[in-house]
Amino acid sequence: MSNRMPGFPPWYHDSLTRSKAEDLLSKAARDGSFLIRDSESVQGAYALCVLYQNCVYTYRILPNEDKKLSVEASDGVPIRFFTMLPELVEAYQSPNMGLVTHLQYSVQREEELDEEQETSNHPPQLPPRNFTSESESKTSEQASKSLSDTYLMRLQYMDLSVLPEEHQTAIQEYFRTAICVDAEQVQNGNPNLPGLKRLITAVCKNLNSEISRILPTLEMLHRAMDQQLSPGIGPRHILTDSGQSVSYRLEQLTKLLYSVEDKAKGSVFESVGYDGGHRNSLIPVASFEVKQESLGISTKMVLKVDVESGKLYFKKSKDGPEDKYFVHNKILQLVKSHKMHPKLVIVVETEREKIQRKEFVFNDTKKREGFCQLLQQMKNKHSEKPEPDMITVFIGTWNMGNAGPPQNIDSWFQCKGQGKTRDDTADQIPHDVYVIGTQEDPLGEREWSDTVKNVLRNITNISFKQVAIQTLWNIRIVVLAKPEHENRISHVFSDSVKTGIANTLGNKGAVGVSFMFNGTSFGFVNSHLTSGSEKKLRRNQNYFNILRLLNLGDKKLNPFDITHQFTHLIWLGDLNYRVDFPSSEAEHIVTKIKQQQYQELLNKDQLNMERNDGKVFLHFDEEEITFPPTYRFERETREKYAYTKAKATGTKYNLPSWCDRVLRKSYPLVHVVCQAYGCTTDIMTSDHSPVFASFEVGVASQFVSKQDLNSAPQGGIQIMNCVAILLTKSKTKFFIEFHSSCLEKMTKTSEGENTEQSCGSIKVWFGNQVELTPIISDPEYLLDQHILICVKSADSDESYGAGCIALRAAQFCYREFHITLTHHGEKTGTLTGGMQLRTTEFKPTEKLYDFIKIEREDPVPSKCKGGDLNKSCATPPHDISNPNYMGVSFKSGNVTDKGWSYSMTPRNAPCGQGSKDYKKSCYDLSTRS
Repeated sequence: MSNRMPGFPPWYHDSLTRSKAEDLLSKAARDGSFLIRDSESVQGAYALCVLYQNCVYTYRILPNEDKKLSVEASDGVPIRFFTMLPELVEAYQSPNMGLVTHLQYSVQREEELDEEQETSNHPPQLPPRNFTSESESKTSEQASKSLSDTYLMRLQYMDLSVLPEEHQTAIQEYFRTAICVDAEQVQNGNPNLPGLKRLITAVCKNLNSEISRILPTLEMLHRAMDQQLSPGIGPRHILTDSGQSVSYRLEQLTKLLYSVEDKAKGSVFESVGYDGGHRNSLIPVASFEVKQESLGISTKMVLKVDVESGKLYFKKSKDGPEDKYFVHNKILQLVKSHKMHPKLVIVVETEREKIQRKEFVFNDTKKREGFCQLLQQMKNKHSEKPEPDMITVFIGTWNMGNAGPPQNIDSWFQCKGQGKTRDDTADQIPHDVYVIGTQEDPLGEREWSDTVKNVLRNITNISFKQVAIQTLWNIRIVVLAKPEHENRISHVFSDSVKTGIANTLGNKGAVGVSFMFNGTSFGFVNSHLTSGSEKKLRRNQNYFNILRLLNLGDKKLNPFDITHQFTHLIWLGDLNYRVDFPSSEAEHIVTKIKQQQYQELLNKDQLNMERNDGKVFLHFDEEEITFPPTYRFERETREKYAYTKAKATGTKYNLPSWCDRVLRKSYPLVHVVCQAYGCTTDIMTSDHSPVFASFEVGVASQFVSKQDLNSAPQGGIQIMNCVAILLTKSKTKFFIEFHSSCLEKMTKTSEGENTEQSCGSIKVWFGNQVELTPIISDPEYLLDQHILICVKSADSDESYGAGCIALRAAQFCYREFHITLTHHGEKTGTLTGGMQLRTTEFKPTEKLYDFIKIEREDPVPSKCKGGDLNKSCATPPHDISNPNYMGVSFKSGNVTDKGWSYSMTPRNAPCGQGSKDYKKSCYDLSTRS
């Protein structure tokens, strides 16, 4: 920005977070201490933070249309405008300028954590970006000279002998003089870099003439294949203008090549009736050997699942005749035993409309899970619902080690290997969405995307559609979906953030994609964080930088970081956290891995320890790790870890570690189940093993029938009795904003009443009841919705913490809630309050994920006493997602691991065996967020 100083003045802290600014000022502990940081609420604005009597006062510095700066200070003080921040700071060092006290002591920037230096001979780093000033022309010249020297030194680290002599001279001349001229041009408002354009034109001289020769041919070929034109239409303009830039013409050339290829394929495929390999996915019949328990007698049986015909057969032997079968709509419920994992109860409806429970024991838990997935696939395939209420999502992350993949990578997409894996019978059950993250990926975007599509086509017989692809250097994320979901996916966004050397290189960083699937939002982040066992704090900082800077999702949700913006946020990648053992313990670690005794190692896993301390990935979940460390192997084998590496400075140790991870964070009271989490054992081209995970996820519909719209009475949402405890020393007033896609508009409270607490926090009471107006009053629609809550300051409009509540919790009566507030991934306080949902009673539509329950052996208590939900109620927090819990009183609880809690009383509803309502009256104990 043009208002900033060259370099970094000691009081300017760039994108420092509000909480870090308060910490620095508190440490300074002198009235009049101050610093300036970028505003978190208004782009292009700043925040002036001043310490007075142990409280932090924040004033916004806003630019006007002429980019002049002014401070929002006390009323009655004349507004003054400044060209530069230093002028502003100098003026406000005088008393009586409208601040709580004049500026006296600048608080300097803390030294940043050591940047990653993986090798000892890195070229010199680029200097920090310089901020221009008309009064500092000498400094600008010095900055340009510094830039020139930096690049010339970099050239010394490169072997230029492979280049033509004229190219060597041109590059050296540009870095010696022309880059300084380009820098001056930028400072004067011309960002076109004419010197660089001349260099590229000179270097690409022959390429330019070759493009001029090739383009007309490609244009003519493209025109011949354009089926939309009739044969008699005359010629059109051909892009032969050599005055255009080489990069533009190359882009046109590339687009033409792809377009010609696609049109040729389309014409040829259509002429021979070939559909590109897109055939209906046919899931083969699967058989399961089980034991049936009846009157204490165990009998061997075979269950045969025919997904395509929608039938479940009961047989006495594998090759024997079918004794009996049930059609999909007569299979009412699958009830898993929580105590005996291979056990399953199948609830069916007989011809005489009687309900029968058939109890079976499978050979192992994996077989039982494979059977359940096939039955679920059968129910889904033959469902009469117009829109799905559940999908499955595959997540894959792989550091490819700058090597191409082997010929066969099927096992990765089939969740085969070690850890929590899928049964063989589920191999050909396709996921609805595939999200593949790679790091150190040497392939081009198109090559890798085609590779993945071909693998999936071979496994599933489906040609998946590409939703998005985003690449940052060698970090890439690809999202593919079934063709049938193409119209259900919308609002696709993608972005990237660099966290490499000086936060300017993309060798480390993150790429992200977000989208809506009907009424449910998804966000996916693939990151490659700083390497090195000793760089734990740097990795933590990478995480926070990505949280702050990755720009995904609905722009209306700018007050919230990406951990709050999506129903489901899944974070994958080479996070590079290591096991915290001394290098002398290397052989001990390898021995434990061979014995498959992972717990001792996982107790020392840096990511687990940092998460347990609440330092990173707050409120994220990770499935239990039951697979060996995925790094660092000798290539072409998975039998040996290569934990030493010879360096010029000595031997470097890379102890076997779980670098490659998948974590998720979901809104409260939503259905999400991890079906698989493990690593492959047969893909060995890299020193990392690919990691896979799969999730069963409930999705909300974005459609409400016209009948529901016309018949539903006006409903409303009331929020009341809100009290916030904020971990801040800011001297300001606060208000609450409520955001949701189900609301007609964003709503906010009036300013709350502050009470300072002894522990350095502020208690804020928001007395007024807030009425939120939904756009649709249909009760089933509303129960799938969530309200995002943001506590903001009145003076700077910045967030002091955000959280989320589920309307489903208030389905039957007034409920009290207790949520943890976070901002940029850090805990900033708590918020308690109550909510009431005014809707009519209705019969909820049964969801596909309600088809499978988990049987509870312990009795469900009839009354929960409030307080800590984990202690006062035998029901674990995730069980409250069950829509069959009909509570009459929720009291504020405190569940710190999720960031939200509700206490409740479940309905006393025994499970009757002789009733058709059996499946409706049982407690749903499926694992949910």
